[in-house]
Amino acid sequence: MDDADSPLLVIVDAANVVGSVPDGWWRDRRGAAERLRDRLASEGLPGRSGAVEVVLVVEGAARGVEPVPGVRVESAPGSGDDHIVDLVALAGDRPRLVVTADRELRRRVTALGAEVTGPRTIRS
Repeated sequence: MDDADSPLLVIVDAANVVGSVPDGWWRDRRGAAERLRDRLASEGLPGRSGAVEVVLVVEGAARGVEPVPGVRVESAPGSGDDHIVDLVALAGDRPRLVVTADRELRRRVTALGAEVTGPRTIRS
């Protein structure tokens, strides 16, 4: 299978998505990341049909969140943004979608050919 025929790779910037709603996430960053992971596992990517591979990138206090069926979790060894850029670059030519509102991260991943959407795509 050629990269372009691979399922859409959806890379979610957990810190940015969780931080987009002031619901007390700062009191339990890991728990907030786990709730996001579980929502992604149960709902997938709203508005997208077809196969997707979901990768949730966590950093800081959320490191160590376990994967669940349907959602791979990557604990960034340093900057979550840098790890996301690395994942986009390593994915080659396969379709990639990054979920973040971070302007600099958006610029970096679109330069590598990824699409970008905001947190509302999965927070609604």
